[in-house]
Amino acid sequence: MADTVPEQIEQEIVIAASPERVWAVLTEAEHLGKGSPDVTAEVDPRPGGSIVLKWTEYGTFLFRIERVEPPRFFSFRWARPTDAEPRPGNSTLVEFTLIPEGSGTRLRVVESGFRDLDLSDEEKAAWANGNVDGWAGQLSEIRDYAARLAA
Repeated sequence: MADTVPEQIEQEIVIAASPERVWAVLTEAEHLGKGSPDVTAEVDPRPGGSIVLKWTEYGTFLFRIERVEPPRFFSFRWARPTDAEPRPGNSTLVEFTLIPEGSGTRLRVVESGFRDLDLSDEEKAAWANGNVDGWAGQLSEIRDYAARLAA
């Protein structure tokens, strides 16, 4: 079953907004979670800093920022269990690359580390597969929100 667990998932989308605008949407508390009305965010935007996202319905998720290279690259580790600090075995690495494309931005997201999770292969595969759909939805929300801000 281990061969059914992907090491990483990748998606990308083109957004009708500058890399600076998309960067703000990805890294500033006032913009995070705008697709969901019941989300609050706290951000300490530096390597080693944290992001805390609190959903009324889903609980609190903790993120540890790994790399910050405005406005081109941003990465963090996030823990799947609610209220858990990201650590080896309970978190994956998410990397955003922002590439200027015409008057917009190509946003690429890569999430990796599924095989290193302290879970059964079935649970690892389910987490990865769920995040494929999750990122598709999140990228659409980011695209629509950033484009509205740019207008």
